[in-house]
Amino acid sequence: MATKKYVYKFSEGNGSMRELLGGKGANLAEMSILGMPVPDGFTITTEACNAYYADGKKINKNIMDEIHKHVEMLQKATGKKLGGLENPLLVSVRSGARASMPGMMDTILNLGMNDEVVKVVEEKTGNKRFAYDSYRRFVQMFSDVVMGLSKSRFEEIIDEVKEKKGVTQDIELDAEDMFELTNRFKAFYKKELKEDFPQDPTVQLERAIEAVFRSWNNDRAIFYRKMNDIPSSWGTAVNVQTMVFGNMGDDCGTGVAFTRNPATGERKLFGEYLINAQGEDVVAGIRTPSPIAELKKAMPKAYKDFTDICARLEKHYHDMQDMEFTIEHGKLFMLQTRNAKRTAAAALKVAVDMEKEGLVTKDQALLMVDPKQLDDLLHPQFDADDLKKKKNDVIAKGLAASPGAACGEIVFTAEEAKTKATMGRKVILVRLETSPEDIEGMHVSEGILTVRGGMTSHAAVVARGMGACCVSGCGDIKVNESKLQFTVKGEVFKDGDIISLDGSTGLVYRGEIKTVPATISGNFKKFMQWADERRTMKIRTNADTPEDAARAVSFGAEGVGLVRTEHMFFNSPERIKAIRELVVAQNVEQRQIALKQLEPMQQGDFEGIFEAMGGRSVTIRLLDPPLHEFLPKAEAESLEVAKALGISVEDLMAAAANLHEFNPMMGHRGCRLDVTYPEIGVMQTRAIIKAAININKKHRGWKLVPEIMVPLVGEKKELDYVAQIIRTTADEVIKEAGVKQDYKIGTMIEIPRAALNADELAETAEFFSFGTNDLTQMTFGFSRDDAGKFLDDYYSKHIYDNDPFAHVDVNGVGKLISMACEKGRSTRKDIHLGVCGEHGGDPVSIEFFQRVGLTYVSCSPYRVPIARLAAAQAAIRADVKSSVVAKKTAKKTVAKKATKKVAAKKPVAKKATTKTVSKKVAKPVAKKAPAKKTVKPVAKKAVKKVATKKVVKPAAKKVTKPVAKKPVAKKSAVKKVTKKVSAPKAVAKKPVAKKAPAKKTTKKSK
Repeated sequence: MATKKYVYKFSEGNGSMRELLGGKGANLAEMSILGMPVPDGFTITTEACNAYYADGKKINKNIMDEIHKHVEMLQKATGKKLGGLENPLLVSVRSGARASMPGMMDTILNLGMNDEVVKVVEEKTGNKRFAYDSYRRFVQMFSDVVMGLSKSRFEEIIDEVKEKKGVTQDIELDAEDMFELTNRFKAFYKKELKEDFPQDPTVQLERAIEAVFRSWNNDRAIFYRKMNDIPSSWGTAVNVQTMVFGNMGDDCGTGVAFTRNPATGERKLFGEYLINAQGEDVVAGIRTPSPIAELKKAMPKAYKDFTDICARLEKHYHDMQDMEFTIEHGKLFMLQTRNAKRTAAAALKVAVDMEKEGLVTKDQALLMVDPKQLDDLLHPQFDADDLKKKKNDVIAKGLAASPGAACGEIVFTAEEAKTKATMGRKVILVRLETSPEDIEGMHVSEGILTVRGGMTSHAAVVARGMGACCVSGCGDIKVNESKLQFTVKGEVFKDGDIISLDGSTGLVYRGEIKTVPATISGNFKKFMQWADERRTMKIRTNADTPEDAARAVSFGAEGVGLVRTEHMFFNSPERIKAIRELVVAQNVEQRQIALKQLEPMQQGDFEGIFEAMGGRSVTIRLLDPPLHEFLPKAEAESLEVAKALGISVEDLMAAAANLHEFNPMMGHRGCRLDVTYPEIGVMQTRAIIKAAININKKHRGWKLVPEIMVPLVGEKKELDYVAQIIRTTADEVIKEAGVKQDYKIGTMIEIPRAALNADELAETAEFFSFGTNDLTQMTFGFSRDDAGKFLDDYYSKHIYDNDPFAHVDVNGVGKLISMACEKGRSTRKDIHLGVCGEHGGDPVSIEFFQRVGLTYVSCSPYRVPIARLAAAQAAIRADVKSSVVAKKTAKKTVAKKATKKVAAKKPVAKKATTKTVSKKVAKPVAKKAPAKKTVKPVAKKAVKKVATKKVVKPAAKKVTKPVAKKPVAKKSAVKKVTKKVSAPKAVAKKPVAKKAPAKKTTKKSK
C-alpha cells in the first residue's frame, strides 16, 4: 500500500486541490500549469498540519523526511543550495489555508540567510545594502514569528537608527545602517533568548514550518475563523518557495493588485506597488505605496506583462482576482492569486457585470456573493443634508479604503475598542497602521482610521472583508499613542472625542453626522430578482410590529413566519400594567378583567401587521414566555408597580414567589399557559380573528388567512386541547360577524418529543414551524443564555466546530427536523413546514433546510435579503449535486450495458461454477433458467441479472430470500416496485415525495 503523500511540488498540484494544498498552494500550482512566471517551490499539505497537532505539536519523521526530499528537488531544479556558499538558495515560508485569511497567520521571508550566506549575497550582487536589508528582515521575522519576541522592540531599534541618521523613511537608510540593524537585531535576540541566532538553514526551515502550523491556532486566527465560520479542523498548508527580490534596487519592486476595484466593483485595474521593497511592506502599511497605474511609466515591460496576466487570470477563474507580485531587475514574478475580498456593493456590481460580459452564468453570478455581505448594504448612510452642513468640519482626508458611514468615540488600541464596545459605546479605532493583532478591536469598531498604509494595506483589506468603514493613509494626522491623542492642523483630538468617517470619500469630520436608513436600488434589485427566480423556498420574516413587517416587505419578505405576541405588551405603560394585572390575578374573574383590556390592544397590533403585509401569510404564536418575566425584578420598581396595580408590595412579591421556577426554560410556559389559563388563548384567538375579519372587509381582494401557532407542544392531546379552544372561539367570532373567514392551526416543533411524534401532531396541525432556538437547547440540554460561558472551551478543544445556536446542528437537531418532516408528510401530504428560529437567517443552516424540503424559512427583517440569496444558492447547489449523481448513474448504466454485451458474447455459463456464474455471467444463465434439472441448484445464486421480460413471475417467487442477501438482485425488485412508486430520479430533488411511497409499502408489509 502506497504511503500517504504530504508534500507536493507546484507542478504536481492544481487549482481544484485547495482542500489539500490550501488556497495559496492550489493557485500557485494552477498558475504554474498556465505557464505564468511563478518562482519554484512546494506545498506541505493541510493534512500535515492536522498530523502536527495530532502528534503533540511535532512534525513526525516521515513528514520531515518528505520535506527534506523536496528541498533537495528544489535545489536541483534551481541550481542553488540552502546554506550554500557558491549559489545560496533563499526561500519564503508562507501559510495558506483553504479559505482566505489575510494577515491572520504567519510568513517568513529570506530564510537561509546567515552570517556566511549574507557575504556571498553581497559579493554576488555587489549590493551590500540589499544583502543586509534581507538579512535584518529575516532576523526580525524569525524572532517574531518563530521565537515570539516582541515586534515593537525591533521597530524601536529601526527608529533609533533613523533618528541618529536624521531620516524618516526606511528607504533612506544605507548599507552601513542595514549592517548595524542586523547586528543589533541579533544582539537583542541573544539577550532575550540566551542563545545565538540559528545559523543552520535546515534548523531555520524546520522551526519556521512548525511556527506556521502553530499560527493556525494563534488568537487572531481563531477569532477570524469564528467570525467567518471557518472550521478549526481544516488546518493550514505551508508553501516553501524560492525567493525573488523586490528590494535589490530601483528596477525592483513589489505590489498588490486587484483586477477590479474592490470597493466599487469598477472594471479597472486597482492596486499599489513600492519600489525597492519586499512584499510584506505593501500589506503591512508601513510605507504608503504608489498607485499601480504609475508602474506603466516606471517599468513599462513589467506593467504590460502584469496586465496581460490579470486578464488571463480573471477569465480563467471566472472571478475578480487579488494578486501579489514582485519585480526583480525588471522581470515580473507572480507570488499569489485568489478570489478577491470586496465590499458588498462591489460584489453585486462584479457579479452583475460579469454575467453581462458573458464571463459567468446567472447561477455562477449568484454563487459569487456571500449572502452575509448583503447585510452591509442595509446599514445606515450619512444624511445628505447634514453632510452639507458639516462641510466646514472636515479635519483631514485619507484614502477611501472601505465605504460606509461611521461615527464614534476615538480609541487608540484594540483592547480599548473591545472594552468600550461591550459597554454599548460606538468607537472609531485610530492607529498608525493596523496589524493582524488588532482584528478583534477592528471587528467591534464602527470605523478604522490609519495614518499609514494604502488601499491594499491590512486595514483596508480586512475592513472591506468585514464590511467596516475605513479611511487609511491619512498622513495629515499625527498620532501620539502614549498621550492617547492625535493632532491635525494644530487641533488636538483626545481619547473619547467624537469623529465621523466617510469611507466613500476618505473624509474625516469633527463631531457626529446624522445617518439615515440605506436605500436599495440598481444592482441589488436586479441581483435579488435573479435569486428569487432561482430559489424554491419562501422567505418570511419574524415581526412583532407593523414597522418591522413593513421593513421586511421592503427587503422582499413574502409573509410573516413568527409574530411574538408577548413583545407587544411592552409597547406602552398601559399595556405593561394590563399584563401585570393578568399575572397577579388570583382568580378567573380578575384575569378576565385584565384580558378585556388587552384584547383590543392585541387586535390593533394584529391589524397593523396584517395591513403592513398586504394580505400575505402571517403566522401568530400564542403567548410563550413564563408569566414571571412580566413582573419587576428590582425592589425599587416593585413599590411603584404595586402602587399602580393597587396591591401591597407583599402581595406582589408573593405573586412573584408563586411564579418562581428553578428552570423556567422548561417550565410553565407556551401551550402550558393555555392549558392552565384557557382564557388567555380565548382572548388571543378573538383578537386574531377579529383583526383578520376587519382587514378582509377593508381589502376585499386580499383573502387573508391567519395562521395561529401553538408553542412548546410535546403531546398530541395537549395540542388537541388548545386547538379546540382556538376553533371554538374562532368559529364563534366568525359566526357573530356573519362572514366567511378561514384560519389555520399549527404547532411549533421545539421539543424533541414533538419531532418524534410529528406524525400524530400532523393529524391536528396544518403546519409545523421549527423553533430551532428551543429545539437546540432541549436537544443539547444547555441554555443558550448560559452556554456562552463554556462553549469557547469546546471550540478550542475541537469538541464542537461551530456554535449550535448559530448553525443548525445537522447530526442531532437536524436529524430531529428531518424525522419530523418525514413523519409530518406521511400523515398530511400538503403540510407546510417552516423554521422561525435564528437559524432561519443563517446561510449554512438554510442549505440544510433546502435538503430536507422546508416550505419556508423565517428570519429578522434585516436578514431577509441574506435568506433570499442563501436559499437561491442552496437550490443551485442541490441541482448541481443532483446533476453529478445523475451523470455518475448514467456512467454506471453504460458500463453495465457494456458488461452485459461482453458477457452475452462469451459462452461461459456452460463451464462456469456456481461461484463464477453468480459473479460474472448472470444474464446468460438466466436465459437457460427453464431447464429445471440443470439450473435448479444454480438458480438461487445466479439471480444477479434476471431477464425480467421472460421470467418476472417465477423469479419473484423463487428468489425472494436470496434477493435480500444479494445487493445485485435488488435491482429486479426495484424494477417491479417502480411501477407503483414515483420515479426515484424525481425523489432526489423533492424530499416531499420521497417518503410518501415508503409509508404505503410499510402498511402493505404489515
